[in-house]
Amino acid sequence: MLAMLPVHVEMRRAPVPAGQAGGRMEIPHPSGALMFSRSARTLSIIAASATLLALTACASGGAGSAESDAPASDYVTDGKLTVATGEPAYFPWVLDDAPESGEGFEAAVAYAVAEELGFAEDDVVWVRSTFDQAIAPGPKDFDINLQQFSITEERAQTVDFSSPYYETTQAVITVAGSPAEGAASIAELKDLLIGAQTGTTSFQAVESEIAPTRGAQAFNTNDDAKLALQNRTVDAIVVDLPTAFYLTGVELDGGSIIGQLPKTEGNTGDQFGLVLAKDSALTADVTAAVDALRENGTLDALADEWLATGASAPVLQ
Repeated sequence: MLAMLPVHVEMRRAPVPAGQAGGRMEIPHPSGALMFSRSARTLSIIAASATLLALTACASGGAGSAESDAPASDYVTDGKLTVATGEPAYFPWVLDDAPESGEGFEAAVAYAVAEELGFAEDDVVWVRSTFDQAIAPGPKDFDINLQQFSITEERAQTVDFSSPYYETTQAVITVAGSPAEGAASIAELKDLLIGAQTGTTSFQAVESEIAPTRGAQAFNTNDDAKLALQNRTVDAIVVDLPTAFYLTGVELDGGSIIGQLPKTEGNTGDQFGLVLAKDSALTADVTAAVDALRENGTLDALADEWLATGASAPVLQ
């Protein structure tokens, strides 16, 4: 860039004629002042033009640099799909708490979604989060998270959801010898101690559908609720239907399903969606992947493989 050249104006004193007491300042001729004005104006124009050229060159260089840079990846790690699940993750959703095996319904769904998004199995990275951490406001260390998150308007205020990959209902389970054994209606459960994992739609169902007189008993995890049932701290607990079949058939001695809770407002059951950060740039692509898996029958096939889709339980009234 050209620098503004200094202009030196010399004010000179006129020669003093002999016999004159003092000198006088020589006033330049008007034509000389005009010449100076034009010269200064010319220099100013040159300097301004040079400055404009320099700024234009800088702007062009910046734009060229930005265009040469690859756009930032929308994924947590470039070239990887980071998937979160619970700590621990339970069967039938994840087999043996090892989601990287791809065994269990949600583990298998995650790898199917990854394939639809163009990722190889080796490019799927697993991380863990609690249920509450996943749906809390703020940045996420995962691209998608799946651990039976029911899609609700309240949760959608803080996170994004994909379209649903599974729909289920809530079920009440108990053990032999419990006061809840043999109950055949919601009315028969109202005076009993009924628990569920806090922050879940199972817990909401206890409060809204059963509304026990002594309130819903809250537990941090389904494992805690199951242990309370085994220890007779509570009379029954509420979980989603696939988990109910697994707990009563595998983990609880003398476990039984009392029945399913009715669907709210006569609409659908609980719809599980993949959780993403709020306003994630990936939400549309992930939803498209889930939709494709539903349309081509993959989700139904995985549900048939891993969940007790053929089993049923009475609906409590």
